[in-house]
Amino acid sequence: MTVTSAAPGNASGHKGQSRPDLKHFLGRTGSRFSVIGVWALLVVIYGVTEPDTFLTSGTVQTIFGSQQALVFLTAALLCTICVGEFVDLSVPSVLGLCAIVVPVLAVQHGWNVWLASLAAVLVGTAAGAVNGVLTVYLGVNTIVVTLGMSTLLLGVALWISNLTPVSGLDSDFAQISLFQLGGLPVGFYEGLVLMLGLAYVLACTPLGRNMRFVGANREVSRLAGIRVNRIRFGAFLSAGVIAGVGGVLAAAATGGFDPTVSQSYLLPTFAATFLGTAILEPGRFNPLGTLIAVYFLATGILGLQLMGVAGWVADVFYGGVLVIAVTLSTLLRGRSG
Repeated sequence: MTVTSAAPGNASGHKGQSRPDLKHFLGRTGSRFSVIGVWALLVVIYGVTEPDTFLTSGTVQTIFGSQQALVFLTAALLCTICVGEFVDLSVPSVLGLCAIVVPVLAVQHGWNVWLASLAAVLVGTAAGAVNGVLTVYLGVNTIVVTLGMSTLLLGVALWISNLTPVSGLDSDFAQISLFQLGGLPVGFYEGLVLMLGLAYVLACTPLGRNMRFVGANREVSRLAGIRVNRIRFGAFLSAGVIAGVGGVLAAAATGGFDPTVSQSYLLPTFAATFLGTAILEPGRFNPLGTLIAVYFLATGILGLQLMGVAGWVADVFYGGVLVIAVTLSTLLRGRSG
């Protein structure tokens, strides 16, 4: 009778393979949740240093309930980034113009507020369409187009508002952003639903997969039969629609809008979007990671404000996060590729 047994070399081989597998698993887990760990650490630090002001329900309201505009901006930016258009500088100005259109039409010109809101969304859609036509079909550089569009839309917003904030929207209209549900404004849930919907589209639908393919390699996508230009144009159009809706909700949340505020969203929008590539899906732009990054940034800024630091520190914080986030994104995408 012949007795067979596992060769020592094979046994050691299997044993040796388990270690790299474990190391790889721990590395991937660390990459996915490291930012969440830093977020938790920030909460602990601020809770210890500013317990009377940070550890309150108002803090939760501020962090999760006042980031609606930034969530919509990052969602708009994700649409274009996923098809390979990494620098759409116009989305904050699109949101700002749409937000000021609502009170200008409703308060100053007597429009029904819902018609004014529809007009604002159409303005955002038109801006996205113009970006798409110039970039996709005419071949103009994305940075040039969106930078010019950003400046143009800001100028229009300042013009129609006479360089001043416009307020006076009906308090009932404000409920589409401020209605409380579970202790948080409904705006939080609107942003959550938007990001969940975008995550579903990107991960579970042919459209989302085609967007990813186009973003990875346009020529290969074209050879595979994907209508690359249509996908790219649709991404710019979607970004305009999302920014337009975000502008309407921002106007509702504040009862009006200050057109100059929109420019302050540019750096946080890019910082959160790129930081999101280090969360949940390392090296990949993903909506849920971006959503977490938005609240991470909100926590960091709020804590600094409660500590009484100078206002310029916020710019240092956002700029530092953006540099680190872009570096991490590059490294993680290189590793995953």
